[in-house]
Amino acid sequence: MFSNLLVFEFILDKISKKLKVVLMLTVALPKGRIAKETLEIFETIFGDSFRFDDRKLILETPKFRFLLVRNQDVATYVYHQAADIGVVGLDTLEEQGLDVVRLLDLRRGICKVAIGMKKGEKLDLTKPELKVASKMVNITKRYFEERAVSVEIIKLYGSIELAPLIGLADMIVDIVQTGTTMKQNGLEVVEDIMSSSTYLIANKNSYIAKKDEVLDIYEKIRDVIQKENRT
Repeated sequence: MFSNLLVFEFILDKISKKLKVVLMLTVALPKGRIAKETLEIFETIFGDSFRFDDRKLILETPKFRFLLVRNQDVATYVYHQAADIGVVGLDTLEEQGLDVVRLLDLRRGICKVAIGMKKGEKLDLTKPELKVASKMVNITKRYFEERAVSVEIIKLYGSIELAPLIGLADMIVDIVQTGTTMKQNGLEVVEDIMSSSTYLIANKNSYIAKKDEVLDIYEKIRDVIQKENRT
């Protein structure tokens, strides 16, 4: 009878493993190039096509639900568990300061957050009443606070390069990839604040509740990135 019980437990264990439910992961992606590059990674991993239909904001596959959102909203979706994982720039994570798990540097969307001033001008932090224009208020504030420099931060949402040209601000803090936009507007980078690239992030609760699924896709993406770096 004891041996029969062992056989029964063995069979139950086999059945439970076969019937193990694979939980779907919801993935928040920022609209544009980063979403395209991330979906290309998934295509490399699974050998299937991952494409949003025209104007659709949701893409569903057997294992994943992809959400197409604004770049600034990716971490918010993940933080509130509307998405389990997401892809977003490190600069956005640092600016928003939301408590999410930073899983992996995807080494895409590489850029810098930098200070720009009119060509020929030098950064002088001893100058009183400095004005800085930026959409990244928190990163800017931390940078100057760490140097014990008092500045007035003017928040703008676009065309930031205009600010020094018309006297609205002494300098700007902005994302720089090639520096071309600054140069075309008579500005130049005078100091780098931080480097940035896109990161795979996860919601803290999802990381526990869907740990197998999160770690599985993390490992697959990590392998792709490592292979790219070796070539």
